[in-house]
Amino acid sequence: MKLRGVSVVLLASLTTLGMPVAQAQTGQAMAEKVPDRVALGDWAIDRTEVTIGQFERYVRATGTVTRAEKEGGGFEYGAGWERRPGWSWRRPDGVPASPDLPAVHLDFAEAQAYCRWAGGRLPSGAEWQKAGFTELRDAPPAPWVKGRTYPWTTGDSPQGANTSDADPWPRAAPAGATRQGVNGLYDMGANVWEWTTDARGAERRTVGGSWWYGAFNMKADVQAYKPADFYAVYIGFRCAYDLKPPSTNPSKARP
Repeated sequence: MKLRGVSVVLLASLTTLGMPVAQAQTGQAMAEKVPDRVALGDWAIDRTEVTIGQFERYVRATGTVTRAEKEGGGFEYGAGWERRPGWSWRRPDGVPASPDLPAVHLDFAEAQAYCRWAGGRLPSGAEWQKAGFTELRDAPPAPWVKGRTYPWTTGDSPQGANTSDADPWPRAAPAGATRQGVNGLYDMGANVWEWTTDARGAERRTVGGSWWYGAFNMKADVQAYKPADFYAVYIGFRCAYDLKPPSTNPSKARP
């Protein structure tokens, strides 16, 4: 059973020793960089959850200050939802964090604003579900099969995802550290919940589950709605992008 309480002392000690938190959680950095987005027909989706490093570039460009920063810190569940002073996307657990960790403590509007700045948008629940469970690539590598819908975002089992069960990650895992899943995507199941545009009144649907929960919340039929203005240590996001079709303007065609 994974411990749910944060080990601030442990993480702070590892940081003091010069070891990035991401390496402390995985034992090694991501071996190689992969393309940031995966094209799925006429749209694309981020290969990983938006990271602290990516969100930092947005903040530098726009001067954004998030609600968690302005309102005294993000939330974690203890004896009910408890505000953690100093916790924000910069320091998800209150200590210096690797730029490869997912950006969390962001509400729906803050996530949507980032995606629009990046040239995209938050995905709908249906888009997210299709990307997460149905293999859409023209020539996927083995063992993936084009057109097959899998029971888990990691394939035939939830093994390799960052859930509350025993695994290498006591809290959130850095981008690209867990098992690569359907469509070559990472962490479509577990690690952190992800915002979608599906609405139920003032709530928005979050998908995928997180490190706080067991694998059952990774399933496609989970309906987990949260207040759109809520932010917490285990809610992040990824963006979707509409791809423009090739130009068919005859005047621009070469002879």
